Amino acid sequence: MDGISLAKQDGPKGAPSTLRIYGNDAYQAKFRRSRAIDAPRARYTGFKNETLTLKSGTIRREGALALTCDILFERDVAVALRDGTTIYADIFRPTGDKKVPAIVAWSPYGKQVGGPALDDIPHRSGVPLSATSGLEKFEGPDPAYWVAQGYAILHPDSRGAYASEGNATFWGRQLAEDGYDFIEWAAKQPWSSGKLALSGNSWLAISQWYIAAERPPHLTAIAPWEGFTDPFRDMVNRGGIPNPAFTEAVVTTCMAGNTFVEDMPQMSIDHQTISEYWEDKVARLDRISVPAYVVSSYSNPIHTRGTFTGFRSIRSKDKWLRIHNTFEWPDYYNPEHVQDLKKFFDYYLKGEKNDWQTTPRVRLSILDPGHADTVNRPVEEWPVPGYPVEKFYLHADRTLSNKHTTTGSTVSYEAETENSLITFTHVFEKKTEVVGYMNLHLWVEAIGSDDMELLAYAEKRDKDGNVFPLPSATGEVPSTVSAVGLLRVSHRALDPELSTELEPYLTHKKEQLLSPGQIVRVEVGLWPTALRFHPGEQLTLTVRAAPKTSTKYDKGFGVSIVPVPARGGTFKPDEKVEIVELGGGMDSQPEFVNAQRVETPASRNKGTHVFHLGGEYESVLLVPLAEVS
Repeated sequence: MDGISLAKQDGPKGAPSTLRIYGNDAYQAKFRRSRAIDAPRARYTGFKNETLTLKSGTIRREGALALTCDILFERDVAVALRDGTTIYADIFRPTGDKKVPAIVAWSPYGKQVGGPALDDIPHRSGVPLSATSGLEKFEGPDPAYWVAQGYAILHPDSRGAYASEGNATFWGRQLAEDGYDFIEWAAKQPWSSGKLALSGNSWLAISQWYIAAERPPHLTAIAPWEGFTDPFRDMVNRGGIPNPAFTEAVVTTCMAGNTFVEDMPQMSIDHQTISEYWEDKVARLDRISVPAYVVSSYSNPIHTRGTFTGFRSIRSKDKWLRIHNTFEWPDYYNPEHVQDLKKFFDYYLKGEKNDWQTTPRVRLSILDPGHADTVNRPVEEWPVPGYPVEKFYLHADRTLSNKHTTTGSTVSYEAETENSLITFTHVFEKKTEVVGYMNLHLWVEAIGSDDMELLAYAEKRDKDGNVFPLPSATGEVPSTVSAVGLLRVSHRALDPELSTELEPYLTHKKEQLLSPGQIVRVEVGLWPTALRFHPGEQLTLTVRAAPKTSTKYDKGFGVSIVPVPARGGTFKPDEKVEIVELGGGMDSQPEFVNAQRVETPASRNKGTHVFHLGGEYESVLLVPLAEVS
């Protein structure tokens, strides 16, 4: 390693206690020690400030895509942020003196390889090794393709990531201001045309909402591919239920650094109602006006709602939404979609007079398990007009019906058993499409507890009530397409100004615990979907006690062995070079990393969950649908 010393396994001392948020330069927040960058699963390639020419025809690893042009690779370039913190970036750009636009991939996951990689996911989530060069950041654009198209690709290690100085943070003011500084630094480089864009999915998409809201003068366009906009409502406390498992997995298996990392898992437990901390984490979408190409799906468990919200809420005059029918990673690297994104960037970053402006503003997918999906249907807007809301009442015989019964009844389950669920079914007589958001109104009572944590999901089943098995995003287990909603009943209070018929907006400002015998009305908003039903097929609604995901959850990022040339850069396919194998076993984490994990929050599901139906209790599912030919 040249110039940078690795963190010791026992980690740095003296955790910081403050975080810059909007309106407060020294907000009290929790931090924890970062996983050391020499931990095997961090897959760090080391620090070396150098410039290499990667020759056309060379490869990064056996089986990967070969380069089709020479690439100038500037490694570990120092970038000073406004507070004096230095971060390091890798730059891939065309050789020669021509000024070029640049695409930024912003994340803390590593500039080269890093903690997470597609290799860690079964079947690489449908992205063949030969489809990418191996120079790409996880979830980011591939330099091998984009440099050949006349773009620079910039891979910063954000604050606190790997060798970059400072303490790593999640989204909010600090990340936004750092992104602003980096973009304006890049615009001043001698190779830069002064036009920059952001691209990538997941963390790389989420970051775009925050950075764009800071309005860097040289940010010309964004392309967020599946990225939430409100961590509290979309992920860590969705429906008011604390669920730090995913952020634990990110902190412990995806990130590494020499200092500290913001402890969002702990903050989600310490701050279970909205605070200044969570307000800082809501993307300021109304400040975004640059052209945007937004990509979403109905099946992402953390990004779906936020991506649609982002598209709807940004002020950009020029914005497009494409809703796909697969998963984020194969969709991002699909050659057809890469070409589509190139057309968008060529128009705005290069000024090419192509036909991008004729692209439909919204391209819709209709999912049709058991049949053929409809993809890229052009529509005018989202939500899609032409799908009137229909009421499906919940009945004690476990059916969903358009008729409300005047006779009151109840159904219930024991909240701590394996069968703590109830399913209601509607059979369609005609071909029907359900497109948009659904809202479930329930009248609930808890016996033996002062709260309830509910999970509700609507899905399509076949004529015999069987689910349609679909491959999961990781290829691990079969799943089915579901529109899902969560609610901690004590968080049932709604914002009347922001709530709509189909989209309840929870305030999360305080808890309202239940009293014995108290029956309350709640709304559970289900995230959007688009499903086609054929005659005889079923719409099923399941309501159950929400399960807990353990914070010991480990997705296995950093485990697969990724080979890279020891000298850095690339090599000729027939060349014998020294190879370094990066990665480590599941048990190779430093001991302190697992010791810092938060405990899985205790469930509030105890006793009996009772649901009141009929009569004065209008328990109903609101569904946007239309019969189709």
